Amino acid sequence: MANFNFPGQTAFYKGKVRDVYTIAGKYLVMLASDRISAFDVILPRPIPFKGQVLTQIAAYMLKATSDICPNWLMDVPAPNVSIGKKCEPFKIEMVVRGHLTGHAWRTYSSGKRELCGAKMPGGMKENDPFPSPIITPSTKASEGHDEDISPAEIIKNGLATEKEWNALSGYALKLFARGNEIAARQGLILVDTKYEFGRIGDEIILMDEIHTPDSSRYFYAGGFEERQQKGERQKQLSKEFVREWLIENNFMGKEGQTVPVMSDEWVDTISKRYIELYEKVIGQKFVPQKLSDEETEKRIIAEIAKLGLT
Repeated sequence: MANFNFPGQTAFYKGKVRDVYTIAGKYLVMLASDRISAFDVILPRPIPFKGQVLTQIAAYMLKATSDICPNWLMDVPAPNVSIGKKCEPFKIEMVVRGHLTGHAWRTYSSGKRELCGAKMPGGMKENDPFPSPIITPSTKASEGHDEDISPAEIIKNGLATEKEWNALSGYALKLFARGNEIAARQGLILVDTKYEFGRIGDEIILMDEIHTPDSSRYFYAGGFEERQQKGERQKQLSKEFVREWLIENNFMGKEGQTVPVMSDEWVDTISKRYIELYEKVIGQKFVPQKLSDEETEKRIIAEIAKLGLT
Protein backbone atom coordinates (compact mmCIF):
# COMPACT_ATOMS: atom_id res chain seq x y z
CA MET A 1 0.00 0.00 0.00
CA ALA A 2 1.48 3.32 -1.10
CA ASN A 3 2.28 6.22 1.18
CA PHE A 4 0.10 9.16 0.13
CA ASN A 5 0.27 12.89 0.70
CA PHE A 6 -3.18 14.47 0.90
CA PRO A 7 -4.31 18.12 0.82
CA GLY A 8 -4.18 19.58 4.34
CA GLN A 9 -2.25 16.59 5.69
CA THR A 10 -0.65 17.32 9.08
CA ALA A 11 0.50 13.88 10.27
CA PHE A 12 0.93 10.24 9.25
CA TYR A 13 1.00 7.09 11.36
CA LYS A 14 1.60 3.52 10.23
CA GLY A 15 -0.02 1.07 12.63
CA LYS A 16 0.11 -2.70 12.68
CA VAL A 17 -2.71 -3.03 10.17
CA ARG A 18 -3.76 0.56 9.31
CA ASP A 19 -2.20 3.62 7.75
CA VAL A 20 -3.65 6.76 9.31
CA TYR A 21 -3.41 10.27 7.82
CA THR A 22 -4.39 13.35 9.83
CA ILE A 23 -6.01 16.19 7.88
CA ALA A 24 -6.00 19.76 9.24
CA GLY A 25 -5.28 18.36 12.70
CA LYS A 26 -8.99 17.46 13.11
CA TYR A 27 -9.82 14.61 10.75
CA LEU A 28 -8.48 11.14 9.96
CA VAL A 29 -8.16 9.22 6.72
CA MET A 30 -7.78 5.58 7.76
CA LEU A 31 -6.65 2.97 5.23
CA ALA A 32 -7.19 -0.61 6.39
CA SER A 33 -4.41 -2.68 4.83
CA ASP A 34 -4.48 -6.42 4.20
CA ARG A 35 -1.79 -6.85 6.87
CA ILE A 36 -2.73 -9.17 9.71
CA SER A 37 -1.38 -9.17 13.26
CA ALA A 38 -1.61 -11.55 16.19
CA PHE A 39 0.10 -11.43 19.58
CA ASP A 40 1.04 -7.84 18.68
CA VAL A 41 3.19 -9.05 15.76
CA ILE A 42 2.53 -8.35 12.07
CA LEU A 43 2.48 -11.69 10.27
CA PRO A 44 4.66 -11.99 7.17
CA ARG A 45 1.94 -12.25 4.49
CA PRO A 46 -1.09 -10.05 3.75
CA ILE A 47 -4.61 -11.51 3.61
CA PRO A 48 -6.50 -10.64 0.39
CA PHE A 49 -9.59 -8.43 0.95
CA LYS A 50 -9.10 -8.28 4.73
CA GLY A 51 -8.95 -4.47 4.68
CA GLN A 52 -12.18 -4.23 2.72
CA VAL A 53 -13.95 -6.73 5.00
CA LEU A 54 -12.98 -4.84 8.16
CA THR A 55 -13.81 -1.40 6.74
CA GLN A 56 -17.23 -2.38 5.43
CA ILE A 57 -18.32 -4.37 8.51
CA ALA A 58 -17.23 -1.48 10.74
CA ALA A 59 -19.11 1.08 8.64
CA TYR A 60 -22.26 -1.07 8.75
CA MET A 61 -22.01 -1.53 12.53
CA LEU A 62 -21.18 2.11 13.30
CA LYS A 63 -24.26 3.18 11.37
CA ALA A 64 -26.37 0.55 13.15
CA THR A 65 -25.28 1.82 16.60
CA SER A 66 -25.14 5.59 15.99
CA ASP A 67 -28.30 6.10 18.09
CA ILE A 68 -26.50 4.65 21.15
CA CYS A 69 -23.26 6.60 21.01
CA PRO A 70 -21.83 9.24 18.66
CA ASN A 71 -18.99 7.83 16.55
CA TRP A 72 -16.04 9.12 14.57
CA LEU A 73 -17.01 7.94 11.04
CA MET A 74 -18.04 10.45 8.37
CA ASP A 75 -17.75 8.51 5.09
CA VAL A 76 -16.22 5.50 3.30
CA PRO A 77 -14.95 6.75 -0.08
CA ALA A 78 -13.16 3.52 -1.09
CA PRO A 79 -13.50 -0.17 -0.13
CA ASN A 80 -10.80 -0.04 2.54
CA VAL A 81 -10.87 3.68 3.42
CA SER A 82 -12.69 5.46 6.26
CA ILE A 83 -12.74 9.21 6.85
CA GLY A 84 -13.81 10.64 10.17
CA LYS A 85 -13.21 12.90 13.14
CA LYS A 86 -9.96 12.85 15.08
CA CYS A 87 -10.49 12.24 18.80
CA GLU A 88 -8.30 12.34 21.86
CA PRO A 89 -8.31 8.61 22.71
CA PHE A 90 -8.83 7.08 26.11
CA LYS A 91 -5.79 4.85 26.60
CA ILE A 92 -7.96 1.85 27.42
CA GLU A 93 -9.77 -0.82 25.46
CA MET A 94 -13.25 -1.68 26.67
CA VAL A 95 -13.39 -5.48 26.35
CA VAL A 96 -16.90 -6.88 26.83
CA ARG A 97 -17.32 -10.62 27.35
CA GLY A 98 -20.62 -12.47 27.17
CA HIS A 99 -19.05 -15.94 27.41
CA LEU A 100 -16.16 -17.62 29.20
CA THR A 101 -13.88 -17.87 26.19
CA GLY A 102 -10.32 -17.04 25.11
CA HIS A 103 -8.31 -14.99 27.62
CA ALA A 104 -11.13 -15.21 30.19
CA TRP A 105 -11.15 -19.01 29.97
CA ARG A 106 -7.35 -19.22 30.19
CA THR A 107 -7.53 -17.07 33.34
CA TYR A 108 -10.42 -19.12 34.75
CA SER A 109 -8.80 -22.49 34.05
CA SER A 110 -5.68 -21.32 35.94
CA GLY A 111 -7.90 -21.18 39.05
CA LYS A 112 -8.65 -17.45 39.19
CA ARG A 113 -12.23 -16.24 39.55
CA GLU A 114 -11.64 -12.56 38.90
CA LEU A 115 -10.47 -10.76 35.76
CA CYS A 116 -9.86 -6.99 35.66
CA GLY A 117 -11.97 -6.59 38.79
CA ALA A 118 -14.89 -8.54 37.26
CA LYS A 119 -16.07 -11.61 39.20
CA MET A 120 -16.53 -14.90 37.34
CA PRO A 121 -18.91 -17.44 38.94
CA GLY A 122 -17.70 -20.88 39.95
CA GLY A 123 -18.69 -24.08 38.17
CA MET A 124 -18.47 -22.72 34.63
CA LYS A 125 -17.25 -24.61 31.57
CA GLU A 126 -15.35 -23.15 28.65
CA ASN A 127 -17.67 -21.08 26.38
CA ASP A 128 -20.52 -20.98 28.93
CA PRO A 129 -22.41 -17.66 28.94
CA PHE A 130 -21.90 -15.37 31.91
CA PRO A 131 -25.08 -14.52 33.86
CA SER A 132 -24.65 -11.05 32.35
CA PRO A 133 -21.80 -9.61 30.22
CA ILE A 134 -18.66 -8.48 32.05
CA ILE A 135 -16.22 -5.70 31.15
CA THR A 136 -12.52 -6.61 31.35
CA PRO A 137 -10.62 -3.50 30.22
CA SER A 138 -7.01 -3.41 29.10
CA THR A 139 -4.49 -0.62 28.69
CA LYS A 140 -3.97 0.54 25.12
CA ALA A 141 -0.23 0.19 24.67
CA SER A 142 1.47 2.25 21.93
CA GLU A 143 4.12 -0.51 21.79
CA GLY A 144 4.21 -4.07 23.07
CA HIS A 145 1.38 -5.95 24.75
CA ASP A 146 -1.82 -4.49 26.16
CA GLU A 147 -2.21 -5.17 29.88
CA ASP A 148 -5.28 -6.11 31.93
CA ILE A 149 -6.47 -3.35 34.25
CA SER A 150 -9.38 -2.93 36.66
CA PRO A 151 -11.83 0.00 36.71
CA ALA A 152 -10.40 1.09 40.09
CA GLU A 153 -6.89 1.19 38.59
CA ILE A 154 -8.15 3.11 35.55
CA ILE A 155 -9.59 5.82 37.78
CA LYS A 156 -6.60 5.80 40.15
CA ASN A 157 -4.12 6.13 37.25
CA GLY A 158 -6.08 8.98 35.66
CA LEU A 159 -6.93 7.09 32.46
CA ALA A 160 -10.56 8.13 33.00
CA THR A 161 -12.52 9.88 35.73
CA GLU A 162 -15.19 7.97 37.62
CA LYS A 163 -17.85 9.82 35.65
CA GLU A 164 -16.11 8.99 32.36
CA TRP A 165 -15.71 5.34 33.36
CA ASN A 166 -19.42 5.08 34.13
CA ALA A 167 -20.25 6.59 30.74
CA LEU A 168 -17.76 4.33 28.90
CA SER A 169 -18.98 1.16 30.59
CA GLY A 170 -22.62 2.13 29.98
CA TYR A 171 -21.95 2.71 26.29
CA ALA A 172 -19.94 -0.52 25.98
CA LEU A 173 -22.72 -2.70 27.44
CA LYS A 174 -25.40 -1.07 25.27
CA LEU A 175 -23.25 -1.46 22.14
CA PHE A 176 -22.62 -5.11 23.02
CA ALA A 177 -26.36 -5.71 23.47
CA ARG A 178 -27.05 -4.14 20.05
CA GLY A 179 -24.24 -6.19 18.50
CA ASN A 180 -25.86 -9.33 19.86
CA GLU A 181 -29.27 -8.31 18.49
CA ILE A 182 -27.72 -7.88 15.04
CA ALA A 183 -25.83 -11.18 15.38
CA ALA A 184 -28.95 -13.06 16.50
CA ARG A 185 -30.78 -12.03 13.32
CA GLN A 186 -28.01 -13.79 11.39
CA GLY A 187 -27.95 -16.93 13.55
CA LEU A 188 -24.85 -15.84 15.44
CA ILE A 189 -23.84 -15.03 19.02
CA LEU A 190 -21.52 -12.09 19.70
CA VAL A 191 -19.26 -13.75 22.26
CA ASP A 192 -16.80 -11.00 23.11
CA THR A 193 -15.55 -7.78 21.58
CA LYS A 194 -13.62 -4.59 22.28
CA TYR A 195 -14.51 -0.93 21.91
CA GLU A 196 -12.28 2.12 21.82
CA PHE A 197 -13.48 5.57 22.77
CA GLY A 198 -12.12 9.09 22.59
CA ARG A 199 -13.15 12.65 23.36
CA ILE A 200 -13.88 15.70 21.27
CA GLY A 201 -14.16 18.43 23.87
CA ASP A 202 -16.45 17.00 26.57
CA GLU A 203 -18.20 14.57 24.22
CA ILE A 204 -17.34 10.86 24.31
CA ILE A 205 -16.97 9.40 20.80
CA LEU A 206 -16.85 5.76 19.70
CA MET A 207 -13.70 5.26 17.62
CA ASP A 208 -12.09 2.71 15.33
CA GLU A 209 -13.88 -0.41 14.07
CA ILE A 210 -16.55 -2.38 15.92
CA HIS A 211 -17.96 -5.91 15.70
CA THR A 212 -15.40 -7.05 13.10
CA PRO A 213 -13.44 -10.34 13.10
CA ASP A 214 -10.37 -8.46 14.32
CA SER A 215 -12.15 -7.02 17.34
CA SER A 216 -14.81 -9.65 18.05
CA ARG A 217 -15.56 -13.33 18.34
CA TYR A 218 -18.80 -14.91 17.11
CA PHE A 219 -20.27 -18.37 17.70
CA TYR A 220 -22.88 -19.99 15.49
CA ALA A 221 -26.11 -20.05 17.51
CA GLY A 222 -27.43 -23.22 15.85
CA GLY A 223 -26.27 -26.23 17.87
CA PHE A 224 -24.57 -24.08 20.53
CA GLU A 225 -26.37 -25.71 23.48
CA GLU A 226 -25.84 -29.23 22.15
CA ARG A 227 -22.12 -28.62 21.65
CA GLN A 228 -21.84 -27.21 25.19
CA GLN A 229 -23.63 -30.21 26.69
CA LYS A 230 -21.35 -32.63 24.82
CA GLY A 231 -18.21 -30.65 25.65
CA GLU A 232 -17.49 -30.10 21.97
CA ARG A 233 -15.65 -27.13 20.49
CA GLN A 234 -17.94 -24.31 19.42
CA LYS A 235 -18.11 -23.38 15.76
CA GLN A 236 -16.86 -19.80 15.67
CA LEU A 237 -16.10 -16.90 13.37
CA SER A 238 -13.21 -14.76 14.59
CA LYS A 239 -9.48 -14.25 14.28
CA GLU A 240 -8.96 -16.75 17.11
CA PHE A 241 -8.30 -19.55 14.60
CA VAL A 242 -5.20 -17.63 13.45
CA ARG A 243 -3.98 -17.34 17.06
CA GLU A 244 -4.68 -21.05 17.63
CA TRP A 245 -2.66 -21.96 14.52
CA LEU A 246 0.24 -19.84 15.78
CA ILE A 247 0.09 -21.43 19.24
CA GLU A 248 0.06 -24.92 17.66
CA ASN A 249 3.20 -23.88 15.77
CA ASN A 250 4.92 -22.66 18.96
CA PHE A 251 4.49 -18.92 18.43
CA MET A 252 2.93 -16.53 20.95
CA GLY A 253 4.93 -13.39 20.18
CA LYS A 254 7.53 -14.13 22.83
CA GLU A 255 11.21 -13.33 22.50
CA GLY A 256 13.16 -15.95 20.56
CA GLN A 257 10.05 -17.41 18.87
CA THR A 258 9.78 -17.47 15.07
CA VAL A 259 6.58 -16.83 13.11
CA PRO A 260 5.71 -20.06 11.23
CA VAL A 261 5.66 -20.11 7.44
CA MET A 262 2.29 -19.16 5.93
CA SER A 263 1.54 -21.26 2.85
CA ASP A 264 -0.55 -20.00 -0.09
CA GLU A 265 -3.32 -22.39 0.99
CA TRP A 266 -3.32 -21.04 4.55
CA VAL A 267 -3.43 -17.42 3.37
CA ASP A 268 -6.36 -18.32 1.09
CA THR A 269 -8.12 -20.08 4.00
CA ILE A 270 -7.78 -16.99 6.23
CA SER A 271 -9.13 -14.75 3.45
CA LYS A 272 -12.14 -17.03 2.95
CA ARG A 273 -12.84 -17.06 6.68
CA TYR A 274 -12.87 -13.24 6.76
CA ILE A 275 -15.23 -13.13 3.79
CA GLU A 276 -17.45 -15.79 5.44
CA LEU A 277 -17.74 -13.62 8.52
CA TYR A 278 -18.62 -10.56 6.43
CA GLU A 279 -21.42 -12.43 4.63
CA LYS A 280 -22.68 -14.05 7.81
CA VAL A 281 -22.66 -10.88 9.94
CA ILE A 282 -23.85 -8.43 7.29
CA GLY A 283 -26.22 -10.86 5.59
CA GLN A 284 -25.09 -9.67 2.16
CA LYS A 285 -22.88 -11.16 -0.55
CA PHE A 286 -19.30 -9.90 -0.39
CA VAL A 287 -18.25 -8.07 -3.57
CA PRO A 288 -14.44 -7.99 -3.78
CA GLN A 289 -13.05 -4.65 -4.93
CA LYS A 290 -9.41 -3.93 -5.69
CA LEU A 291 -8.64 -0.31 -6.53
CA SER A 292 -5.28 0.93 -7.77
CA ASP A 293 -3.35 3.26 -5.51
CA GLU A 294 -4.06 6.03 -8.02
CA GLU A 295 -7.84 5.49 -7.91
CA THR A 296 -7.82 5.23 -4.11
CA GLU A 297 -5.89 8.50 -3.83
CA LYS A 298 -8.25 10.21 -6.30
CA ARG A 299 -11.34 9.16 -4.33
CA ILE A 300 -9.88 10.28 -1.00
CA ILE A 301 -8.86 13.69 -2.37
CA ALA A 302 -12.34 14.17 -3.86
CA GLU A 303 -13.95 13.22 -0.51
CA ILE A 304 -11.71 15.59 1.45
CA ALA A 305 -12.80 18.39 -0.89
CA LYS A 306 -16.49 17.38 -0.74
CA LEU A 307 -16.50 17.35 3.06
CA GLY A 308 -14.58 20.63 3.17
CA LEU A 309 -12.04 19.22 5.61
CA THR A 310 -9.23 21.61 4.71
